[in-house]
Formats: sequence, structure tokens, C-alpha cells
Amino acid sequence: MDNGPGEAASTGGSIVTRALITGITGQDGSYLAELLLSKGYEVHGVIRRASTFNTRRIDHLYVDRHERDVRFFMHYGDTADGTRLTSLLAQILPDEIYHLASQSHVRVSFDEPEYTSEITGLGTLRLLEGIRQTGLGCRFYQASSSEMFGSAPPPQNELTVFAPRSPYGISKLFAHWTARNYREAYGMYTANGILFNHESPRRGETFVTRKITRAVARIRAGLDDELWMGNIDAIRDWGYAPEYVEGMWRILQCDEPADYVLATGAGYSVREFLTLAFDHVGLDWQNYVRFDESYLRPTEVDVVIGDSTKASREIGWAPKVHTPELVRIMVDADIRALAEGASASIDRPALPGWYPATG
Repeated sequence: MDNGPGEAASTGGSIVTRALITGITGQDGSYLAELLLSKGYEVHGVIRRASTFNTRRIDHLYVDRHERDVRFFMHYGDTADGTRLTSLLAQILPDEIYHLASQSHVRVSFDEPEYTSEITGLGTLRLLEGIRQTGLGCRFYQASSSEMFGSAPPPQNELTVFAPRSPYGISKLFAHWTARNYREAYGMYTANGILFNHESPRRGETFVTRKITRAVARIRAGLDDELWMGNIDAIRDWGYAPEYVEGMWRILQCDEPADYVLATGAGYSVREFLTLAFDHVGLDWQNYVRFDESYLRPTEVDVVIGDSTKASREIGWAPKVHTPELVRIMVDADIRALAEGASASIDRPALPGWYPATG
């Protein structure tokens, strides 16, 4: 059973901040859970019920709930189910909510625009309405995206006019403005983090950066001899995910809610990312990369480069890892994973005895 309301709010007489993370099994959710636990938080995550587990990024955080001083809990839920979200809010009573869940693959959003809008857009509305209806005085973080800027000229900051060019970008913009509306209409603490591309060894294997670094490791090992790509001229602002979740936390520690761009301020093309990745292992990418038009988007975002001056000034956030170092981190991690035999399975079983809280 879950801890009852207020039951886990204190440990040994000290007050513990309680956080709820949607999308906790994703790249950002896993790093954020680690960060909050290191800061002494009690962390609750929402996971969708499925016939297979996809918890590999957070398995190491599991502690049997029968142990003492457990601060990590999982709950079944879905942003498509407003009733369940509201009941979880009333049960958990979080102090901070980090809403990271979405259908986050831009190319897939063109194939599944309705589902993307339902989960990424309306899912945010359901969660915010649940907060309003339960009367929670919590702080809410909305994971907005640089894809909302679309065709707007770089560098993009908090004052740049949005011009999304994908169902994903449009859905994120709906969620972004919904969070702002609830802030202005109901006085709720809702903050938007407009994060530019941020990657890591935990990035999903279908995203272009991880697709490249994983392919480099496999080609180096002689397991593959080609990599199929779409548009390699798109320019992106790539940072390191663990630094960006620190920014999320900093955004919610402000006295007043606001919106912040988090970015490195430097743009690299996919072509340059390829060059950096293959050069790192002494290979020429042009000998291995092939073109597949099925990977092209119907409408492309050519250049996104962020200006995070406001975040630097107001919350003291600045990136330390830039794209060249990020590439090396990811390639080296994929080489190690391949050597250890850990790269083959995306949905490997969770730890023995793992199960979410119920109620």
C-alpha cells in the first residue's frame, strides 16, 4: 500500500520535500530522480502499465518498500486518464511536480499526431486541472521544448515568437501556454523550462544522437557496416542531460514562477555530430552513412540555437558540457555497454521484486 497523506512528509522529525515525476522512466526522469534523492527528497514516479517493463533507467534506485526510510515510490498512471491523475495527486500530496511525460519523438509525431496531441498536449491540461481541483499548493514544472520555436530565427530566447513545425512542437506549445494560463488565471505556481536538445548515454536508441553513437560502437566492433540517416544538415543546440535536470530543479526553487530557456548557445549540424562521433574512434563517417528519405520530416526545423542568458542571470544555471565532449561521453558509453553485453535489450526485466505502489 502507499503511504497515506502526510505519513511520508517527515522522517525522524525533519520535513522531507515530496516530488512527483511523470515520465520518470525516461532519460530526464531518471536523472532527475537521482538528483532529487541526493537532495533528500521523497520521490514518487508515474509509470504506465504495460505487459513489459521499461524501467532499466531507474532499476538502480529501487529499494524494497518494506525497508526502513524508503524515499522512492512508483505508481501506475497515464496522462490520458485524468481521473487517475487526480486521485494520485490527492493521495501523494506532492510539494513539487515535474511533468516530463510526453510522446517525445518528433518524427513519430507526424505519424501519430492525434496520440501526440492527446498525451503531450491534453495530458498537461489534465494534470493541471487535477492540481486545481484538489487545491494543492504545489509547484509545477512543465517540460517545454525548443521545437516550439520551429522556424523562428536563432538565437531563440524567452521573448522569441513561437513557430512550431511538427505535431510534437504544436502539442508542446499547447502545454506551455496551458501552464502559463493556469498561472495567470488561478495564481498557481507553474513554470516552463524551454529546454533545447539535451542528450546522454540514457537517450533512447531511436533518437538521432544515440542512434549515431550506438552505430559507431557497433561499426567499430565489426557488428554493423552502415548507418541509415535522414537530414544531416539540421543544426541543433546539444547539451548534457544531467546538467539540464539540475536546471529544472533550480527553476522550481525561485520565489516566483517564470519561464526559462536552457541551452548551450552553440549549434552543430547532424553532419558535424557524425564527424565528431566517427573521428573519436578513428573512422570516416562518409564510408558508412547512407541516406533514407523515410527519416525526413514533412516539415523540417533547420536551426535551433538557444540563448540562456536569463537562466544564467536569475537561477545561476550554465552548461559545462558542450557538444564535442557530449559526443565523446556518449560514444565511450556505448562502446562500454557493447563490451559488457548491455546494449541489446531495451526492455530487460526490472529488478526482482519490483512493483509500483498501489492504491
